[in-house]
Amino acid sequence: MATSSPLLVIRFSALGDVAMTVPVLRGLLQQHPECSVCMVSNRAYAPLFDGIERLTFVGADLQKEHRGFWGLVKLFRQLRQAGPYRGVADLHLVIRSVVLGILFSLAGVPVVRLDKGRAEKKRLTQRYHKQLVPLKSAFERMALVFSSLQLPISLSKQVVVRSEISAPSLPKTYKVGIAPFAKHPEKTYPIQHMKALIELLQQRSDLSIWLFGGAGAEAEILSNWAQEFLGVRSMAGRYSLREELQYVGQLDAIITMDSANMHLASLCGIPVVSIWGPTHPHAGFMGWGQSNEQAVQLDLPCRPCSVFGNKPCFRGDHACMQQITPGTIVERLYSLLESTTSAKG
Repeated sequence: MATSSPLLVIRFSALGDVAMTVPVLRGLLQQHPECSVCMVSNRAYAPLFDGIERLTFVGADLQKEHRGFWGLVKLFRQLRQAGPYRGVADLHLVIRSVVLGILFSLAGVPVVRLDKGRAEKKRLTQRYHKQLVPLKSAFERMALVFSSLQLPISLSKQVVVRSEISAPSLPKTYKVGIAPFAKHPEKTYPIQHMKALIELLQQRSDLSIWLFGGAGAEAEILSNWAQEFLGVRSMAGRYSLREELQYVGQLDAIITMDSANMHLASLCGIPVVSIWGPTHPHAGFMGWGQSNEQAVQLDLPCRPCSVFGNKPCFRGDHACMQQITPGTIVERLYSLLESTTSAKG
């Protein structure tokens, strides 16, 4: 049982980034039983933190109630009423989190902010004279924040989420997920290549393919694919985040981009074949517990050109994605399925 004031943890970033905080917070709470956490993030991300003992989730409404400076002041007041706190861990380091941190600092609460390593990431992604070396992972950077608050963490690769839905059994059939989209188009494997990949997977009768993506245009595309390809089911736009996590947890493996779905699958302990184009695992954003050997990528002198994949290809041909063949990805998937099956057996 916690014996001290809770630690306030702030991260407002995108779904995949917030998902990366989950294993770190679990490690923190497992290794420091006297500690409790108040986690502040976007309201929609609450299901990521289901079932974590001694963690209270506070959902911020950054579009309405807590929008802008005065909205953050309101959030600060609401959080302060729920305090006091032993400290504030800013795991985002953007204007919103910095403003909240300043307010708590003025109130006498110690604040430690994430070191994003911007300078070394710039050297990793610069066009010329790259320094292509592995940087600290996002998990290690977050752990350093807690160490600065006298809460050191030993990171370990453990499964932190498990499926709770009991789906119909498919004897001798692998459930393989495909999440073909990413936040930024440059990180997305070309559509025509992805469709060719699905055609290759269809040649095996022991595969059941589930497609994952967002609502709107992505859901419409994947719905069309489900109608076009036999044995393919679209999960996009049909379920809440909590339900989608449960379905992801039923997979034997998943093919993703460097995207939120890679991190959601990692939380569920699902092996991931990840496709990397303009970004690179060296920047520190590989999924929790995933191996770089499962990353499909090309050794090109221009890679990586971006940390987050939000910059246009200066070559103009998107070679880092276009030159990855569907067959290469399928072979990596089959090897992964074989290795995981052998391990289970």
